[in-house]
Amino acid sequence: MADAGAVPPIRGSPDATWRDELRALTRLATPIVGANLLQMAVTSIDVLFVARLGAGDFAAATFGVFLFSITLWSIGSMVAASSPIIAAERGRRRHAVREVRRTFRMSLWLAVAACLPFLVLLGRGQWLLRLAGQDTAVAARAGAFLVVLRWALLPAVAATAMRTATAALDRPGWTLFVSAMAVGVSALTNWLFVYGHGGFPAMGLEGSALASVVTLTAAMVAYCAILAFDRRLRRYRLFGRWWRPEWSRLGEVARLGFPIALAVMFEGGLFGGAGLLMGLIGVEAVAAHAIAINIASLTFQVPLGIAQAATIRVGLAFGAADLAAITRAGRVALAVGIGVMGLAATGIWLLPRPLIAAYIDPDLPANARVVALALRLLVVAAVSQLLDGAQAVSGGILRGLQDTRVPMFIALFGYWGVGFGAAALLGFRLGLGAVGVWCGMAVGLAMVTALFGLRWRRREQLGLLPDRGRSVAKAGTGSVPPSHAVTLSGFTAAGADEREQAR
Repeated sequence: MADAGAVPPIRGSPDATWRDELRALTRLATPIVGANLLQMAVTSIDVLFVARLGAGDFAAATFGVFLFSITLWSIGSMVAASSPIIAAERGRRRHAVREVRRTFRMSLWLAVAACLPFLVLLGRGQWLLRLAGQDTAVAARAGAFLVVLRWALLPAVAATAMRTATAALDRPGWTLFVSAMAVGVSALTNWLFVYGHGGFPAMGLEGSALASVVTLTAAMVAYCAILAFDRRLRRYRLFGRWWRPEWSRLGEVARLGFPIALAVMFEGGLFGGAGLLMGLIGVEAVAAHAIAINIASLTFQVPLGIAQAATIRVGLAFGAADLAAITRAGRVALAVGIGVMGLAATGIWLLPRPLIAAYIDPDLPANARVVALALRLLVVAAVSQLLDGAQAVSGGILRGLQDTRVPMFIALFGYWGVGFGAAALLGFRLGLGAVGVWCGMAVGLAMVTALFGLRWRRREQLGLLPDRGRSVAKAGTGSVPPSHAVTLSGFTAAGADEREQAR
């Protein structure tokens, strides 16, 4: 398992081809995509168990998971800014062991600091939902759910930091292993805690929250063991002197990560805000929205994984100042991301009813209205798949260029200035209801996709590319590779890096 998903060593070559880049991206992205899908399976397991508790608990879990997830996605994305930094350091190959360790250490510091205020805020979930105008009973159940679920935040964010480092250091197979383990732990603990099997009391909704705490803590512990004992990763001694501050590196991770966190919050907030709008329409609209958003989120994990891999690929080329490799990595990632989402759109379009059946029984008369509405929402979701794939990968390659501040403003404008405004207009002013809300979200996605794509195409004019004068020879690396993954032996062979292992 230690070698699972590892990408072969990369050495520079002027003859690098698009096929080389496709092969390198695929070998890096495949385990990441698999891990993302398995992580979604963990969430889906929670939904499947809670859905059978009744519409009220299902709606409460939907709101609670939204508040928790948007917090986790935002903080996790901020911490994951270590990915392009690690990739750039590996591309430069100067003191990479030491610099990678510093980046990882400070990303963990940032994770802990960012979680603390949200532990308090999530404890007031009922108040937040009442402030948003949600039903009193549903808000109370969601609040009780969050009181337990919030304790999963810190282990989840710490696991995200470790997962990011594992993938950026060419060991993405471990992310697949940990996510598969988490699926099993989640299924078992939900079965034990929600319905009261194995001698445990039946805790219902709160039991599902406790299952998430146990699952995410187990994932964190697994990553700790991997980073400490994997024969390649342990050479970095990533947990060495974890108390030692590196303020400049902390500032660098925060500078790149904070805009990413806000951009993710704006994007997730759009979909979560749409859920709140559904709450104003009715419980059935919330249930249909929850089903459709879960299906769309499942397919989104594929371009998300490709985007995460593309950040590393572009970051490696950025660090080595190889402009041709930057172009090649970005274009290949975009082509692959849009292509796979075309397949996903076709699947949703052709098989909507079997997909809905994974969540509720479509043949029960009591579910008829929810199923009918979910079918209509999935039509919009199918059309939106290409947009979703393009914006995800575009954002990923821009992060590889360490460009995060302007994309944050693009996300704010596109998702909220355009998307949420269009959702409210179409859903309420024009009377299209839930379908109008989803059409508005699609308009927001289209705007962000167009602006991200324009920024990528104009990367040279906008000064986003590395200085050509910062040559690869000066960095001591050779040209950026077509099939990139610098071996750790290449790092540790240098005497300077060996002497700094304890730092």
